[in-house]
Amino acid sequence: MKVLFATKNVAKIKRYKELLERNGLEVLTIKDLDFTLEIKENGEDATENAKIKAKAYYEKTLIPTIGIDDTLYIEGIPSELEPKTHVRRVGGKELNDEEMLDYYTNLIHQYGGKLKAYWLYGLAIYQDNGVKTYNYSKGDFYLVDKICSKINPGYPLDSITYLPKYNKYLVELDEIHDETLDDVIDFILKSIDKVDK
Repeated sequence: MKVLFATKNVAKIKRYKELLERNGLEVLTIKDLDFTLEIKENGEDATENAKIKAKAYYEKTLIPTIGIDDTLYIEGIPSELEPKTHVRRVGGKELNDEEMLDYYTNLIHQYGGKLKAYWLYGLAIYQDNGVKTYNYSKGDFYLVDKICSKINPGYPLDSITYLPKYNKYLVELDEIHDETLDDVIDFILKSIDKVDK
């Protein structure tokens, strides 16, 4: 069965596509379409933004559509500097990976060089029988002002995310099994209407 993953982010595609295809889904992404929608991701949180993206692409394609978004919170910075749902959009500008690393390392440096942070994620699946949502979070890490030599295109903050449990940057932990990802994949597989139209 075909599903559409409403993202252009190469890291998100890499993280989810193979696992979904291994479980019998044919995964298309925005890059596979002959159009791109201009969508205002103006939701209050990650789940709302995921729903906005998934709904827009589902209504255009009528292909069951998965939207995923994230919200970043950093402890120890003024509330007006909290990225929240605007992790890539700073000062009205969409940052590329290099600009993100520059912006966040400078911000972290300004407030001590090492700050606790956490992610809240939202996932939405739109299909003809309605919408289903899923939320999850990740914490127990620091954002630091020193960049790892390894960069993950699409997820540049993995290169400044330090996990004390492993004494390594997140980008260095490709071999570590992510149980949260298993739960996300399981939710998607259970939620998708498997009947081909």
